[in-house]
Formats: sequence, C-alpha cells, structure tokens
Amino acid sequence: MKAAVFYGPNQPLKVEEYPTPKPGPGDAIVKVAACGVCHTDLHYLKGVPTFKKPPMILGHEISGTVAEVGEGVTEVKPGDKVLVPAIIPCGKCYYCRIGRENICLNLLMVGNHIDGGYAEYVKIPAKDLIKLPDEIPLQEGAVIADAITSPYAAVVRRAELKPGETVAVWGATGGLGLNTVQIAAALGGKVIALGRREENLKLAKELGAWETINLKEDREPVRTIRRLTGGGVDVAFDCTGVPQVIEQAFESVRQGGRLIVVGYSDKPITINAGRIMFRELEIRGVMGCRPIDYYGAIELVRTGKIRLLVSHKLPLEQINEAFKLLEEGKVTRAIVTP
Repeated sequence: MKAAVFYGPNQPLKVEEYPTPKPGPGDAIVKVAACGVCHTDLHYLKGVPTFKKPPMILGHEISGTVAEVGEGVTEVKPGDKVLVPAIIPCGKCYYCRIGRENICLNLLMVGNHIDGGYAEYVKIPAKDLIKLPDEIPLQEGAVIADAITSPYAAVVRRAELKPGETVAVWGATGGLGLNTVQIAAALGGKVIALGRREENLKLAKELGAWETINLKEDREPVRTIRRLTGGGVDVAFDCTGVPQVIEQAFESVRQGGRLIVVGYSDKPITINAGRIMFRELEIRGVMGCRPIDYYGAIELVRTGKIRLLVSHKLPLEQINEAFKLLEEGKVTRAIVTP
C-alpha cells in the first residue's frame, strides 16, 4: 500500500510502498478515507519520541470504510463507515474498569504505539471502531477522532461546564481551540476566545463566542477578562501548550473556578500555590477521550450543533506541505486523503 513513512525526527515523511496490514483474530482493516494533520504528529517530527520505533506511520484522526475483518469479528462488517479512535484501551486495567479508559495503563495510541492513518489502510481492533452516521461526510468526519472529541471531553467531562458559566479559551485560533469554543458555546457557555489571528477570532464569533481578545493587540488580557466578567471566568481552557499562556489562563480564573489544560507541553509552569488553596481553584488535564465520549461528540455534529472545521484537503503525497501549513498557522484543520 501507499503510506507516508516516518523514519525519525527532523526529516520529512517519505511517501512510498509499505506492507499492507493483514487482519488477525478480532481485527479489522480500515480503508482510510482521510486522516487529520495534528500538532501531536508535529511534535514527533520535531523530536518527541514515539513508542513504536521508526520506520512507522503517524496519523491518529482517521475515518474510513471497513475493508476486511478477522476471525471472530461481529462488531463491524465490510462496507461500514467508521471512525478509528485515537486511543485504544485494554478494557481490563483499574482505570478502564472505573470508566477512565483514556488513561488506561496499557493504552495504545494510534500513530504512536501502532501504525496510523497516513496510509491507504490501517489495522485496528474491531471492538474499538466507532460507526459514523450517514449524515456526516466521511472524509471531513475524520477530525472528530481527536480535534473534536478531545475538546468535547475537556468541556463536558473535565470542566463539567454548566449552562451560563463564563469561559475563556486561550489559543482559540487553532483547530483545538476553535472546537473548544464551539462546543462550550453549544452547551451554554458564555465564551471569551483569545488568540493571535484576527480572521480566526472572527470565525470564533461565528461559532458562538461572546467576546474575542486579540493577543497581538491586548497586552493585559487577564485584566480585560476580569473587567468583562466581573472578576474572572468560571472555566479557562489552555489549548496552546505554551507555559506562559497556561500561567495567564490560571490567572484569568475566578474564585472557585477551574483551569483545564488541553494543550501539550513538556516544560514546567509557575503558578501561585497559595491562590489554589485560598480560592479553592481546580487544575485538570485532559488526555484524549473515553470511548463513550465519541457518541456525544458525533451527535453534536450530526444535529448541526457544531461544525466540522476542515480548511484544507490535500492528497497524501502533499503530507509534508500540510505540516508546513500547520506549523505556519495557516490551517484550521487539514486532512490528507490517500
């Protein structure tokens, strides 16, 4: 099959022939319709190690059609339209048993522990595939697998957002942030979107943001948030992974509020521990989503409550161009098609 193969950090992916996977017992082979281009893959390209040693195939936002199933598979059949989950839990460990499968002790991350979706085919345990409704376009639906489900889990499960609560989304001009904006707004949040690209802040308004703050122009965004809300927001989401922004997001939370860290960084942050105690603040991380979270996110898309924000669609041969656009901040979300 054709695949964009990762040979190691700081070198482009190579589109070439790669062994086509064969199903074992319980497996399904999915013919990839599209795979989203995510910052997580950019981290791997810049040096964050993958668990599976190169050569391997990256890509974890995958939609497609079941092409073949292995022995004993009853969950799906050839021809079914499916999403491939970004995280595959074992279903047996302590965290799986208490309903927190996304932090499974034995989890497999697609495009990290096992080969991913920058290819014509991918092999996945059939039990983990999520069927896609006919109303959702198959290629664009790929971004549900992470760019929508991770913000959905952040808003619904980790923030436990209530209608009418005030929200600040830091990094609201990227795909992760814009999806956080539209999900929080769809569920009744009063959202302030913060970012550095004016055209995407305008999009945030279209997606339901109450106010926007351009961080290129406003040098005191925390003060602006406190003025707009009368003291700070109930929930702040960091969608950047930038330590200084995480610290600002923390400062923007009102007494008794929550900071939800959605973006990834391997760098430390500095925050006032006394403020956490005296103001009873909460800091929560979010790591992907649980299997059950897919169904709520899919329903928001199916019923038109939120949009699929795909700005670029490129052939697999242009995967490196897609990463360049992502790194330059020129895409909301790009997908590649084999």
